[in-house]
Amino acid sequence: MDIKSYLSNWNFSRILRLAMAVFIIIQGFQTHEWMFVILGALFALMPIFNIGCAGGACAVPPPSKSNRQNSYHQIEETQYEEVK
Repeated sequence: MDIKSYLSNWNFSRILRLAMAVFIIIQGFQTHEWMFVILGALFALMPIFNIGCAGGACAVPPPSKSNRQNSYHQIEETQYEEVK
């Protein structure tokens, strides 16, 4: 796999997530907090492999046109009554 083709679909949020993960890893090493190093490594894997919600993996598809039309007709008038 060519590095240019791999980096061609990177956007700002993916680069930012990788930079934040590298920052967490560096801070973990400097403070000898190894859990932060592990956490940073996990966060670094997400943009590298383009997994997670920011990659669109967790997106909910928009409702189809027929569902949108039917949902408008399902709204009913709410009836209120006074409680004494």
